[in-house]
Amino acid sequence: MSDIQWTPKALRQARKLPPIEQGNIADAVATLRDWPHVEQVKALTGKPGYRLRVGRYRVLFTIHAGIPLVVRIEEVKKRDEHTY
Repeated sequence: MSDIQWTPKALRQARKLPPIEQGNIADAVATLRDWPHVEQVKALTGKPGYRLRVGRYRVLFTIHAGIPLVVRIEEVKKRDEHTY
């Protein structure tokens, strides 16, 4: 079981989204508690971290080793040419 932490920046970005998208993202982020058995996750290239695909949005996060494992949500962005 992982502990999930949201950065203030990620919380602000998520709160600006439509309520339906907020719910979808919250549900997808909750699946990160089962790390590393999570679908729709890929490692980022060129910088540390991972991305979780949630429809048109991407949740960028990092994993911190330790007990318990901590998943830190860094950003929530709409997928476009500026996302990564």
